[in-house]
Amino acid sequence: MSKNEENTMTVELRKRIFGELDQLSIVDPHTHINPLQPASTTLVDILGYHYYTELAHSAGMPKEQIEQEGLEPKEKVGRLIANLGPIDNTIQYSWFVEMAQSLFDWELPVIDESNWEQLYDLASEKMAADTWPQEVLNRSGLTAVFLTNDFDDSLQGFDSSVYIPCLRTDDLVFHLAKPEVQQRLKAATDVDVSSVGTLREAIGKLFDHFKANNARACAISLPPDFAPEPVSDNRAETALESILDQGPSASESQMRAISNFVFWTLAENCLQHELPFDLMIGVNRGVYANGVYQGQDLYDSRVSLIQYRRLFNSFPQVTFPISVLASVTNQELTSTSWIFPNVVTNGHWWYSNTPTFIEHDAAARLEAVPRTKQIGYYSDMYKLEFALPKFRMYKRILAKILSERFVVDRGWSEEAAVSLGTQVLRDNTARIFKC
Repeated sequence: MSKNEENTMTVELRKRIFGELDQLSIVDPHTHINPLQPASTTLVDILGYHYYTELAHSAGMPKEQIEQEGLEPKEKVGRLIANLGPIDNTIQYSWFVEMAQSLFDWELPVIDESNWEQLYDLASEKMAADTWPQEVLNRSGLTAVFLTNDFDDSLQGFDSSVYIPCLRTDDLVFHLAKPEVQQRLKAATDVDVSSVGTLREAIGKLFDHFKANNARACAISLPPDFAPEPVSDNRAETALESILDQGPSASESQMRAISNFVFWTLAENCLQHELPFDLMIGVNRGVYANGVYQGQDLYDSRVSLIQYRRLFNSFPQVTFPISVLASVTNQELTSTSWIFPNVVTNGHWWYSNTPTFIEHDAAARLEAVPRTKQIGYYSDMYKLEFALPKFRMYKRILAKILSERFVVDRGWSEEAAVSLGTQVLRDNTARIFKC
């Protein structure tokens, strides 16, 4: 068999495996969807996504043109389209085109200043239908999506079997010193936090509320320098008194102590309520102060998962799905999941969410981590329309890895490769999150 024939066969194998994976009905285990308005209403909801605004800004579009107050949606879309030329090489532009073709019946290979208004009107017409959110879910092969819910979310007004709550806890851990966060906590729990005991009570009530409303996980985004450790009640009491008295001007040591106490209490509640604790590790906030909205943060490769060793050792019965912001941390994540039974590799987050990094990182995980301990992908989307192109991107890469590294290189059957892909893409999510 010639080299060309071998390559052709491998390409066809990849296509077949992708076709099998693309037929799966799956749950998206991490999004920022608003369940009361899950889908877009115009293209501005799509191009307003931070990937496009930050890339356009990076390529030279003034921030003021993107974030001008009172800007009409169609005008903003027109401005962004006019500045997409420099980013048509990016995977994000490819998402936009595939989304247009697969969801809006767009037939052209490009979207530019000559044709965008036609697409705008076509998309607006489809988005106006009451059935649009469900249609997008169906076309994307999603049966449900996880949400990112503030701790004081009422969790009312939506179907929690389709839009699954997840308790997001960043404010509790890192901003409890702010009076507004304390007020929100009291309003949500009817507990006046004045001591370590009442703080524990309030956190417990939050978990009770979320668990009663079908929550399937607790989650938090963590900075590179955070290293969780237990804090004694006496030390926590001193820290709590300080932040209640001084607010955000309390000393760094007091702020760190209360953050650690709250975080450890969250882990204890995850154990009690049998919820996985999603950790998204490594983001530095506000690095580029003049960046567009959500385009200011970067990873920090100085982060190490060794900072979490005490947590993983202390809570062996809590499952920790871990996302790392940078591909450079992937080997450490792979190794940590290799030895810790309670650590699960989770998706390809943010700056690692491009094909080159996904292929490298996913292949490493598939070769080294038990197949039961990998959650292949999540969209991290703010609007439902992004699920289709993002998941298809991952499925194509997964099909490439399975065909080349497992079927061709290791002699697996095609059926066995599809079974592995199905497990990391669908089955592990369902089992780990009980959804």
